[in-house]
Amino acid sequence: MTQNRTIYRDTVRPEWVDYNGHLRDAFYMLIFSLSTDAFMDRIGLDEAGRTSRGRSLFTLEAHINYLHEIKEGTAVRVEASVLALDAKRVHLYMEMFADEGTEPIAASEQMLLHVDTTNGAKSAAFDADIAGRIEAMFLDAAKAPNEARYAGRVIGLPSGPRASAASASAATGTKPA
Repeated sequence: MTQNRTIYRDTVRPEWVDYNGHLRDAFYMLIFSLSTDAFMDRIGLDEAGRTSRGRSLFTLEAHINYLHEIKEGTAVRVEASVLALDAKRVHLYMEMFADEGTEPIAASEQMLLHVDTTNGAKSAAFDADIAGRIEAMFLDAAKAPNEARYAGRVIGLPSGPRASAASASAATGTKPA
């Protein structure tokens, strides 16, 4: 790894914990959202950059994989890499780790759109310097292509007898055995 992929650090706060004593699912997304802000800072779209350029990133799609539960007081860090980019979009992949652990506790991927905010919200090509920073992160991630192990997953139950029984029972109004 040629660059530091850690973009955000925080600690699980008491108000983020649910009735099971674990980080509430919505707060995983909050941590990833704050990490996206940190990504924006890293590429030059911090508050000053957004204001002076009249540009920002909007989230088009986000996926989370909840891998392990964590509790109040746990220090977390988020590492990010760029999986793909084009003139206006970036496919960002992030993994969250507990303390200095090596196995992720959650993973998120997001599709972000670069937007000109000066006259409404219209998609816009990245400025050259911003595109260059994103490209550098992409090239860094390409050196370790198997690191985004939770990217591209789809939600669904496997097809098979149980799925068929559920479909049949839905049609007849009975419960599967």
